[in-house]
Amino acid sequence: MANNEESRGLKSLFDWFANRRNKSGSSNLERQEREIADGLWNKCPKCGVLTYAKDLKANQMVCVECGHHNRVDSDERIRQLIDANTWKPLDEHLRPTDPLQFRDRKLYSDRLRETQEKIGLIDAVKTGLGQINGLPIALGVMDFRFMGGSMGSVVGEKLTRLIEQATQRRYPVVIICTSGGARMQEGMLSLMQMAKISAALQRHQDARLLYIPVLTNPTTGGVTASFAMLGDLIIAEPKATIGFAGRRVIEQTLREKLPEDFQTAEDLLKHGFVDDIVPRTQLKNTLAQLIALHQPMPTTPNMVMWESMSLTSTAAE
Repeated sequence: MANNEESRGLKSLFDWFANRRNKSGSSNLERQEREIADGLWNKCPKCGVLTYAKDLKANQMVCVECGHHNRVDSDERIRQLIDANTWKPLDEHLRPTDPLQFRDRKLYSDRLRETQEKIGLIDAVKTGLGQINGLPIALGVMDFRFMGGSMGSVVGEKLTRLIEQATQRRYPVVIICTSGGARMQEGMLSLMQMAKISAALQRHQDARLLYIPVLTNPTTGGVTASFAMLGDLIIAEPKATIGFAGRRVIEQTLREKLPEDFQTAEDLLKHGFVDDIVPRTQLKNTLAQLIALHQPMPTTPNMVMWESMSLTSTAAE
């Protein structure tokens, strides 16, 4: 009898500890999920590793475990690339309109207003002047959050004005590209931006000035078909999707299966469409080195004398 009571007491004691452990475990799980939901941790979509959000941001949103490049917004891009207190935004007042009165599932004007209120941007690109490691630069940064980074009239106008400013000041131009292509809600007006930006880049090139596009994930459609591929040096981020038409459309047209790495930065590098693949953590220093390398040589009295002597000796010969 005593043994039965003792065993029941022991069993209830074990049950009590088990219940405590289960409750503690569930509360820890709930707390962990709550912390992840609150943005304290970030789960890599590629390898699944949990990284403390501050550590991930310090590594420029690149997974320390597998090197996956998480998408970043335009403000974060500017902070990563531009020296502190040197950024001067351009043409912030330009706003998109709805000249075609376009409507799909909702009015284009309503879609614009909702997107602007949701993410706090006027359109899909930010432009401005700044410095990279002390070197002046004209920078345009596209933002995929705004209607897939689609290229509308405001995107085209802001990038064109940026390039014209750079040509006038003799600054190099860098454009961080990310886009789903032209903005269908603006029809032909959107497609016109391809020619407008390309013409401004031609004038920039005629002035013997540097232009570097940086292709990030994804860069597709009309952006790829125009200014994204017109650089003196074309840089891409690792594993970025880069192309014109989508994989499914191409496969249906060709009626054949495409390679797994088709339209990746690595595939384009192999076939000569991009010049280099640069991890985001190395991008600022790489751009600074390229810009410094392509800066006009300063004219000094010794250089003028040397050039005069060279011309004299050439004429004598």
